[in-house]
Amino acid sequence: MSDRPFSERSARIGAAAPFRMVFDFARKSGYQERRLEPGVLDFTFGDPHEMPLPDYVEALREAVVPRDELWFAYKFSLVEAQEAAAQSLRRVVDLPWTADRIRMTTGGFGAITLALKSVADPGDEVVYSLPPWFLYEALALEAGLVPVKVRVDAQTFDLDLDAIAAAITDRTRLVIVNSPNNPTGRIYPESTLRALADLLETASARHGRRIYLISDEPYNRIVFDGARFRSPAEFYPFTLLCYSYGKTLLAPGQRLGYLALPPQMPDAVQLIDAVESVQVAAGWLFPNAVMQYAVPRLEALSLDLAHLQAKRDRMAGALRELGYDVATPEGTFYLFPRSPLADDEAFVEMLAREGVLVMPGRLFETPGYFRICLTATMETIEASLPRFATVLAQTRSS
Repeated sequence: MSDRPFSERSARIGAAAPFRMVFDFARKSGYQERRLEPGVLDFTFGDPHEMPLPDYVEALREAVVPRDELWFAYKFSLVEAQEAAAQSLRRVVDLPWTADRIRMTTGGFGAITLALKSVADPGDEVVYSLPPWFLYEALALEAGLVPVKVRVDAQTFDLDLDAIAAAITDRTRLVIVNSPNNPTGRIYPESTLRALADLLETASARHGRRIYLISDEPYNRIVFDGARFRSPAEFYPFTLLCYSYGKTLLAPGQRLGYLALPPQMPDAVQLIDAVESVQVAAGWLFPNAVMQYAVPRLEALSLDLAHLQAKRDRMAGALRELGYDVATPEGTFYLFPRSPLADDEAFVEMLAREGVLVMPGRLFETPGYFRICLTATMETIEASLPRFATVLAQTRSS
């Protein structure tokens, strides 16, 4: 008889390396207290460091005022929210998206969870590339799936299609793609996405089983230098597109997103039914009513991309001048420089002693790098540069 008070599934999730490291970093390392100390410069999570957009606040204020007795009743996906999302998505991804193929979710987390559980069964494999968003493994394990990891091209941060092809087996049900990518900022080009679509179509036929693609796109509106974002959904009809408003509006604590099926996807009606079934059974994974009421107004808002690009240019350029090896991201609000030390955790600790908080590459299963979040203010960026110089000098003298 076992008296263990937790399930095997929770134990597997808790033991997942990236999840455990992030959880310990965020909750048990003293980070929450350290980030609030005077003089400490925080470049860790994608949290806001300035007051929210006034129009965002006003949209929520307007949405919270009841207009009828059912204003706060149970809500599935509201048609007005779906229609606003579809209209906006048509401007970003050149497909005739329709409201009936969009389901509102509790942020990008909720959308990915629904995608995993709606098309895959326990024991199925899900393939994704490293460096990943650090919670893919935890979400896959929670769904009973088997994570299969491959690395991106180390020189370009592009998908390694040969590695993906080699990882696919007759148990593969899903492949996850994240573009623009967190943490590298890479936007995967059309040629890569077309080749990936051909690869998945060929593999599906070979194994006699459809392989679905999850396109994780919370940053699909955060692109720089006039670049054009291309979605895998444009090239592979069996794509489940996951979006979060928390990035574009820099309000991650307000849980709002959606799952969208492309118009060319066969059997989408049956899959939408499956999605809604999981939404209800998994704990009513629909956004709160107030958030859904606000969607039409929220779709007209965005963080200041020009200012964000200026922060990217200043930080990346200054770090290169100091001697850091850092690629210029095409999108997102992150930099992913190489660590001057092979032990990226030791380097991150050196920065922390100087009052600069960043994330080690090991949190993204990519040792030898570190991540900087550019949601910090320009003043914080400027204040950090002498400290980055000091720590780099320390690595060279040690």
